[in-house]
Amino acid sequence: MDVQKWYSRTSKLALALAIIHSKPADRSSREYTEHLAMLVSEPESKWRSKVKALEAEVLQLRQNLLLSRLCSGSFKSGNLSSEFQAQEPRSSENTLTLMEDSGCVLSNEQRTESLELPQHFVESCTPIPFPPLPLMKRPCATLENPLSSHMQFLQHLLELKNLTESGSLKTDLTYFEKDFSIVSDSVFQLLDGLITFYHNPKPPFSSFWTEAVDTLARLISDYNLSNHILKKCSKKLEEFEKTLLRVILGNNNINRFQVQHYASHSLVTLGHCSLLRKSIIPLLLSEVNSFADDLGAVNQEAASYDVTRYENIFFLFWVLEQLLQKETEEGNTASVGHDDQEIKKFLQKHDETIFQLSDAFPLFTFYLWRLGILLNSSEIETVK
Repeated sequence: MDVQKWYSRTSKLALALAIIHSKPADRSSREYTEHLAMLVSEPESKWRSKVKALEAEVLQLRQNLLLSRLCSGSFKSGNLSSEFQAQEPRSSENTLTLMEDSGCVLSNEQRTESLELPQHFVESCTPIPFPPLPLMKRPCATLENPLSSHMQFLQHLLELKNLTESGSLKTDLTYFEKDFSIVSDSVFQLLDGLITFYHNPKPPFSSFWTEAVDTLARLISDYNLSNHILKKCSKKLEEFEKTLLRVILGNNNINRFQVQHYASHSLVTLGHCSLLRKSIIPLLLSEVNSFADDLGAVNQEAASYDVTRYENIFFLFWVLEQLLQKETEEGNTASVGHDDQEIKKFLQKHDETIFQLSDAFPLFTFYLWRLGILLNSSEIETVK
């Protein structure tokens, strides 16, 4: 080991001396070293870009192949129910609600309309005539967005799966489960793009990102697909949830409210999936508990507090209320997880915190009281 260190240090010293002796007269040793490092790293950077582009192309080909195989399996019988043929495509309720709330106007061209399978999918299917799949053409899936291919693939997969489960199409999707690593890879890429976008979100927002979050929630709500996705993407999902939380709490711009509104709706959309709701509720409650402790210390010492953080915390209150109400509506109150440490802490200190802070922070304690009612009611329902 000592010999290796000696050779390493000797090589570095020899390289440094060679650079110093060979540098141009009009440059310092530092500038010349940085110039040489750039020359060496530039080809490597180009190769990395090429590798990423090729990996993306391979993934897209794998997506097309899987959909083609699913399509072939679905139409071997050539029988579709009349109900399926008359089915109208639906738009995403969450997307429309958010677009209305944010003041955006959807043009006629952006309306949801039916979409036939792409030509290369149809050609790969059996030649038996069949009506087109009522897959949705969504306004978000544009060629300009590099993630649109992943979105289209995942949405098409969900539509095929829904139609198969309803009996409209005859195919055994379990036969293709060995290829579902393609789904995990596509979700990973989509999550990566969402995290990058939310690191620096700027309005006006494209409906693509709303639709992407909605698609993620629908995928993970599916028992079979979620098993494949969570094996590879659980940490990435956790990172995305924390990124949304940072967008809401860490934003101190004057015109931040539209961004926070958008991120809050994304958290609520994710929370429509009961599996994700189990992790989101404790994550948000940990921030509420932490801020309540900080306000308690401020109240005792009569010190100043972070007004921006105080304003931002109300977005978390709104998200938590939406998720807890969703939990009650679905009658799935046991999944809230009252054994979770953050939920336990909130309920144990609930009354004491309200009593201590009600005079100095009445609006904050009012929302704490509302959350306490929702959590206690779900606990009562669980006991019943």
